[in-house]
Amino acid sequence: MAAWLHSTPSAGSPNRPRQTSAVPYFICPNCQNRSFDEDGREGLSHQARGCHECGFGFVFQLLEDYFPRPGAGFAVCDSEARVIAAGKGLFEVTGRLEQTLIGQDVRTALALTFAEGEDPVGTALEWGVRQLDKHATLHHGAGIDKQLICDLFPAYDDDGGLLVVVTPV
Repeated sequence: MAAWLHSTPSAGSPNRPRQTSAVPYFICPNCQNRSFDEDGREGLSHQARGCHECGFGFVFQLLEDYFPRPGAGFAVCDSEARVIAAGKGLFEVTGRLEQTLIGQDVRTALALTFAEGEDPVGTALEWGVRQLDKHATLHHGAGIDKQLICDLFPAYDDDGGLLVVVTPV
């Protein structure tokens, strides 16, 4: 039986297995291309898959499909919230070049202040849960403050990490 089929019949049809969403979704942090794959590996190798659209070195696994808002910028962080990659659109939102972000804590690198003193970055990393529609203020590289909506997704691999999506309001 295929991996996406569950052996328990659904309530509406006693003889047919019900379909579940066991196929993981992936999104490229660089070009924001969405895709899905059974195991997240490239062919028969143990190599993690990269983006077939733009050639970026890896794609980020999500539990459910995600549609980024127009104008969104992506940042990828390691398990300690340090920026390891910046996707297209991040410079336009933040006014900061990738070279100045790499290695810094994402909260500091993007100059983020979350509403009501929340720390969704810490929550996503510590508990492994996504944080959606978190309002924040970003101090733009041009010296102005911008209101943002942040969506944060924890990594589901052994390395850990975080995908941070920032979108101007």
